Amino acid sequence: MSALDARDVDLKKDLDATVRARRELGEEYDSALVESFLEKVDQRIDDVVDRRVRRHLAEQRMADARGARRPKGAGSWAERYGFAVVSLVLAIPLSAIGGAFAGMSGVVATWVGIVGVNAAQAVRANPEILTGRRASRED
Repeated sequence: MSALDARDVDLKKDLDATVRARRELGEEYDSALVESFLEKVDQRIDDVVDRRVRRHLAEQRMADARGARRPKGAGSWAERYGFAVVSLVLAIPLSAIGGAFAGMSGVVATWVGIVGVNAAQAVRANPEILTGRRASRED
């Protein structure tokens, strides 16, 4: 079992424990339980992003050390596709959790967050979205 699989199992156990605690404690603890679980999910996402950034920086340093230059936009399509797939995969359990604990407002809040994260990724990949101008076009 890889480290990633072990963390997935841990996250599933945390979700199961949160759901059991919700059943035992009742609805008055919903927001505290959801916040606690979402903090764990946030930490997991942060860990994955940190690992990917470190790997990317290490690859860049290796390429610089070898004198190789990456072509602009290399892997950008795959990166966007992967991000979209991960967003949709995470959207399913997060929507269920939001709906279970907060009803329709939880689902709406979850999707606002998902759309916000994807919008931020789109702007990061294409800063010209904010200005409405293409980078290659001259005024």
